[in-house]
Amino acid sequence: QVQLVESGGGLVQAGGSLRLSCAASGRTFSSYNMGWFRQAPGKEREFVAVRSWSGGSAYYADSVNGRFTISRDNAKNTVYLQMNSLKPEDTAVYYCAATRYHSVVTGHSGYDYWGQGTQVTVSS
Repeated sequence: QVQLVESGGGLVQAGGSLRLSCAASGRTFSSYNMGWFRQAPGKEREFVAVRSWSGGSAYYADSVNGRFTISRDNAKNTVYLQMNSLKPEDTAVYYCAATRYHSVVTGHSGYDYWGQGTQVTVSS
């Protein structure tokens, strides 16, 4: 069992930056690939980024590639999402999630555990 708690959301102007954190409980954190998803009002939950269990590789959605960076610290049981050059269309609730699959998984059904989400609002 893994419990996930996100933090770091807030209101930021377009062009600004935020860093989200996701703290995990459980001794097996380092065995999971960790992902970030987001969901805007009236839209489906969409994949943002995933970092492999070892931290050695990452994969990003086209919409955030080059602006967002996902990282993890297995010693701290924490995964991060650094978001730069934010745009109004990045406004959403952001969720972290854990998957037991060690391949790149972009569908939300492939994830086993979810956090409660943190709101990110980007004003124009």
